[in-house]
Amino acid sequence: MNHASAKPAVSTRDRDAVLQALRAGVVPRRGLQHIQVGREAEIKAIVADIERILEGGAGIRFVVGDYGAGKTYLLSLIRAIALEKGLLHVSADLNPDRRLYGAGGQGRSLYNELTRNLATRTKPEGGGMTSVVERFVSSAIQEAKQQGKSEREIIDARLQGLSELVGGYDFATVVERYWTGFDTANDALKTDAVRWLRGEFSTITDARKALGVRTIIDDDNVYDGLKLFARFAKLSGYGGLLVGLDELVNLHKLQNSQARNGNYEQILRILNDAIAGSAEHIGFIFGATPETVSDTRRGLFSYAALQSRLAENRFAAQHGVQDFGGPIIRLANLTPEDLFVLLTKLRDVHGGRSAQVLDHAAIASFLAFCLQRIGAAYFQTPRTTIRAFLDLMAVIELKPEASIADLLEGVAVEPDHDPAAEDLPEAAPTDTAAAPTGPEDDLTSFKL
Repeated sequence: MNHASAKPAVSTRDRDAVLQALRAGVVPRRGLQHIQVGREAEIKAIVADIERILEGGAGIRFVVGDYGAGKTYLLSLIRAIALEKGLLHVSADLNPDRRLYGAGGQGRSLYNELTRNLATRTKPEGGGMTSVVERFVSSAIQEAKQQGKSEREIIDARLQGLSELVGGYDFATVVERYWTGFDTANDALKTDAVRWLRGEFSTITDARKALGVRTIIDDDNVYDGLKLFARFAKLSGYGGLLVGLDELVNLHKLQNSQARNGNYEQILRILNDAIAGSAEHIGFIFGATPETVSDTRRGLFSYAALQSRLAENRFAAQHGVQDFGGPIIRLANLTPEDLFVLLTKLRDVHGGRSAQVLDHAAIASFLAFCLQRIGAAYFQTPRTTIRAFLDLMAVIELKPEASIADLLEGVAVEPDHDPAAEDLPEAAPTDTAAAPTGPEDDLTSFKL
């Protein structure tokens, strides 16, 4: 049976991005809409947060799921939705050297990684800082011409609202320096301004010499810097800022209790601002494992104030439903039916001879094979299954004469290994000591 007619319209760029990323063990940055399955309630809840950010509010969510449950995928999908709705998006994976708070440059390193990955609708891959600042300056110049005022007067008026925030005066000064560089064709001044906005200055002395400001983005003001940038995003014509922070498990792994609590205190501050409505045009989404949240020894629940604010609806849990009114979104496992639909979509995206050979019966046989080899993990944490299916399609293209049964014969498929389960040795003595990490989305190998 020919399934080519069922294949959705997929551009070559999206097709390659999806297939190459999944086979390499990472979440694709493009083409997610072609393979989306389930998660309607979760997406609806987060889209409501995005709408609130656009209206001037704030939001915070903790996307919680077991290793391989699809946390990173959901964060990437939400990123695409946020960009489409006019938000700016910054993202980073937390690790021992990139944290919300640290004593040795970890906070500034996180801010630098976030701003380096700044994405806009026209620059979805990141690197959008210069575009955002130029959009602000260009629109101010246009407004000055329309109103018959000086450009500096318009820029000063627009930036005046930033002065009420912590660090706002120097932030506004840096943007003005960029305009000065723009107006005088001073590329060095423009570059220094962008470097400051990205958190690349390591000393106040260098920042003062280059820009005449007395502060920099440092370990103790990362959140303040993000709030400023969210306000600036609105002034630049965007809807606000969405911050995606994955691998929250790496804070849970920190052996030093003071280091952990310093980071949890920053999360509490973000949570309080979102709940109280004191932050504007900004939202945060964290990716976390269940233990990262509920462990009362080292998880978020070890911090009493966070435990009380993150407590979930007991009535909802008792009756098997999820209340999305709270900050936590727990990802349920995909059902076998969901995985069947997902593999069907992957087949259609792949196209070629695979789309003709892998009919519904063949996909069902493949899933039965995975169930036999790795048990229920084939749909509960389906990365290995997805990787195996993509490898199978690649071999079908190379050996068109082989049958599905022959291709599956003798194949070794093993379930994913969770690196988060590997903890630090208890003897780790310092603030900076933490478990070595790798990308959470790495997939186990599939050998033919």
